[in-house]
Amino acid sequence: MPYEPPTPPSELPTELIDTLNDYSPEKLQHVARYADELAEYKEREARLAEVEDEDEIDERPDDLPDDVPSKATITIKEINDNRYYYWQWRDGEKIRSQYKGPVNPGE
Repeated sequence: MPYEPPTPPSELPTELIDTLNDYSPEKLQHVARYADELAEYKEREARLAEVEDEDEIDERPDDLPDDVPSKATITIKEINDNRYYYWQWRDGEKIRSQYKGPVNPGE
């Protein structure tokens, strides 16, 4: 049974599909990593923008450090195949992060 190439998502423009089809496997791996990171960044930006639009939270969570604003959200980052929690918030045009701890404390 011959191996079939994957079917591209219908949401992608034909020009992008044609471009990707011309890339080497190594270049496609770079594109995939970048696309994942970019999607995570944009999702985080959208979440932070939503939080920014909401009213200020009256109560601070018990585990929120003093130097982290109450509008901060928790994000999971993967570093060297390990997952960690980070507090993140918008500070003007920048996104600030502060380490919270591992997702799985036993690791």
